[in-house]
Amino acid sequence: MAEALDDLAAEFDLLGDWEERYRHVIDLGRYLAPLSESERSDANRVRGCASQVWLVMDGAGDGRLTFRGDSDAHIVRGLIALLLRLYSGRTPVEITGFDARAAFDRLGLAAALSTQRSNGLFAMIERIRKDAAKS
Repeated sequence: MAEALDDLAAEFDLLGDWEERYRHVIDLGRYLAPLSESERSDANRVRGCASQVWLVMDGAGDGRLTFRGDSDAHIVRGLIALLLRLYSGRTPVEITGFDARAAFDRLGLAAALSTQRSNGLFAMIERIRKDAAKS
């Protein structure tokens, strides 16, 4: 996870200001695979987000977890893409042991997002952590 965070930090460092960084986050969200209608269920919906957000966890035979997600808001789709880069393909121990607040402070996202978006981001992180802990 540290390597994925290093890669994201390097990408963000190459971008000049927050306007460019927001565009980059939105662009990342454009590459998310869409969820099926059945996956856009109430059970997969993330509570605590102002936008509609769905996260789906899939287990692999090797103990690693894969996450997929979608939202009705462009910036939130981008935030989901960032989360998937950090969390998908990791073990439950890696996921629950990762300091997400420090990671997003390092990227500068915690300070750049509105309170509402920040709360939604951490609601998504908490959902990923809970799903991982239950697996």
